[in-house]
Amino acid sequence: MSKNKSYVESAWFEKPGPDDDVVVSSRVRLARNLANFPFPSNFFSDDSERVQNIIFDSFNHMSNAEAYQIIRLDSIEELGGKILCEKGLIQEKEATAIITRVDGVAACLVNGRDHVRIASFAPGLSCNASYIHAREIDLQMQERIQFAASHEFGYLTASVNDAGSGMKTSLRLHLPSASHAGKIKELIQHANDNGFSMTDCFGSSSSQAATSLGAYYSIASSQSFAGNEIDQLAAITSLGKYISEYERKIRSEYADNKSTAVRDLILRSYATVKSCMLLKWREAVELISTLKWGCDLNLVSGTVPHDFTSLLYRIQSGHLEFLLRTGSFNFEEDVKNSDVLKEERLRAILVQRTFENMHIA
Repeated sequence: MSKNKSYVESAWFEKPGPDDDVVVSSRVRLARNLANFPFPSNFFSDDSERVQNIIFDSFNHMSNAEAYQIIRLDSIEELGGKILCEKGLIQEKEATAIITRVDGVAACLVNGRDHVRIASFAPGLSCNASYIHAREIDLQMQERIQFAASHEFGYLTASVNDAGSGMKTSLRLHLPSASHAGKIKELIQHANDNGFSMTDCFGSSSSQAATSLGAYYSIASSQSFAGNEIDQLAAITSLGKYISEYERKIRSEYADNKSTAVRDLILRSYATVKSCMLLKWREAVELISTLKWGCDLNLVSGTVPHDFTSLLYRIQSGHLEFLLRTGSFNFEEDVKNSDVLKEERLRAILVQRTFENMHIA
């Protein structure tokens, strides 16, 4: 098993996926705990190390062991942890280790709230594909590990909402048309009525009240015991389809009416990207979102949906800091002595290179 490639670039978000004009990505997570051990919050003595070693051993004996890398979280530098957080691989600070596939498609968090949390990612509306990747890991682990479970409650987990299948599903969505039309509250209510929560991905927007930065939203299942895995996958896929059609309907209305305000917003964003020298992260997210909306409305061309998805990861501070450490750049005199300005300059360069073939349709 590889142990020296902590910063291997993920590839899944650089690929196209179903309905990726609206659904940015899909995620499936499986929570598991080893039988005969307490939950991590009740570990005693060397329980944490013993559980971790058992999990490591199971990965070392997998048929595709070379596809995984072990990262002990107490041994990586701050930048490494920052990059893993930006990729959505670490969400629990108390975890002791993470095992990732070198292509970034799947990861296994060790000793967080549960002994094992297997997460798998896929572009677009691909919950079934995500589940297949996560389940493959789960089944191979169960060849050597007995997970805590009962006939009555299913898999036993630290949180009662994770019991049963132990599975949680989520989608990341891009909803600029619904946001601009003030329809997000309706979608939030629809998600809630179907057993899902809908939240901001990147915090609130500063330019438009009661909307998410960049109009990026996440919908996630709230519990794991409502039906089996097939039922849960069908439920979130159905919701993803509904929201996608809802967004497209509003988008079509904007396209037909050729709203001057929308065209102005998109063309201003296009001009900014083409001419800017520095970009803050929040501004970059807004520009990426607006230009993707412009592509969806056929007002600008020269890109594909996964260009925008990839860029959302590549403009993060940790990724840029890693590039600055490992690369050689010739910055302007007034930029090269400021870490903040170097990051903003490099972010602008990355965005411009990604969109160098973009033009007004």
